[in-house]
Amino acid sequence: MRKAGKKQIAVFMAAVLLVCAFPITAYADKISELEEQIQQKKEEKKETEGKIDESKEELAGLQQTTEGLKGQLNSLNQDLTEVSNNLSDLEEKIEIKNNEISQTNIELEEARTVEEEQYAAMKKRIQFMYEKRDYVMLEMVFGSASFSDLLNRNNYIEKLSEYDRNQLEQFKETRKGIEEKEAQLEKEKEELDALKVDVEAEQSRVAGLVSQTSGKITSYQNEIASTEEEMLAYEQQLAEQNSSLQELQKQLEEERRLSALAARSAWRDISEISFADGDRYLLANLIYCEAGNQPYEGQVAVGAVVMNRVMSSVFPDTVVGVIYQNKQFSPVASGRLALALAEDHATAACYRAADEAMAGATTVGNCLFFRTPIEGLTGIQIGGHIFY
Repeated sequence: MRKAGKKQIAVFMAAVLLVCAFPITAYADKISELEEQIQQKKEEKKETEGKIDESKEELAGLQQTTEGLKGQLNSLNQDLTEVSNNLSDLEEKIEIKNNEISQTNIELEEARTVEEEQYAAMKKRIQFMYEKRDYVMLEMVFGSASFSDLLNRNNYIEKLSEYDRNQLEQFKETRKGIEEKEAQLEKEKEELDALKVDVEAEQSRVAGLVSQTSGKITSYQNEIASTEEEMLAYEQQLAEQNSSLQELQKQLEEERRLSALAARSAWRDISEISFADGDRYLLANLIYCEAGNQPYEGQVAVGAVVMNRVMSSVFPDTVVGVIYQNKQFSPVASGRLALALAEDHATAACYRAADEAMAGATTVGNCLFFRTPIEGLTGIQIGGHIFY
């Protein structure tokens, strides 16, 4: 079965040999591809930086417009305060004018009452004089002690009549003055009412402008928040692009290092390798840790990478030296290999793959490295690993 397995591996090896027979050329292709990806990332980064600059300019314009609107709003609020104060003053003046009109109405009513009372008293006196004129005349003639007394009584009657007429005229003048005053007050009140209507209209207009300007400010502030959020997203995108670019540059440097390594590498034949007693046990358990859940071809491939390094002049020349070289195989650093070795976790397939690799079989040609797939890395993929 072992010989048959070798023949099968040999057939598969012939199919992939064209891919990995010239590792230097493969590395050159990878480097070229990485350089193209880096250039693309740089262009994407430049585009994102341009969008950030555009967002900053838009943000500056929005902030400038908003500040202008805030100044306009402050001015409008001052105008509104002034108009409201004027309206308050007018309302106070109208209130005072209403009180004056009420007081004038009272005075006018009192004057009319006095006039009516005086007129009634005068009518009574005239009526009395008219009804008792014979008696009064006789009383004046025969009741007078002398002619002089008669003249005095007649003079008294005349003065009484004159007083009534004067009082009546005076009351009429007073009433006329009060009515004129009332008319003037009503006129002034009408003017104040009309002015109040104008001021209320101005107050409404300014309040509308205040509301409109406040709405514009809110709209611009929302737009500012949206632009800031958009700019933050661009900055996050730029940070991710920078990180991706750095990773690609690191990967490019690694590929260049590997290319130089492959260029310096001289290869021994498998027949020149001397194996120690524990190499098969060590290699089978490493294969288990690295590819125990992978297809059999992938397990042979891991063993082949170890053997390729043993045969390469730039790596240690023993299986133990290659596997325990610093920072090369993660199960060594994590302790998984030590645990597997302690309990011999390697399966029969892992031992068979180790035997195939130690006999010179390979499913990945001269590849020296493998890892889980990442963007931009090309090579031979078997299961969950890329071999390069």
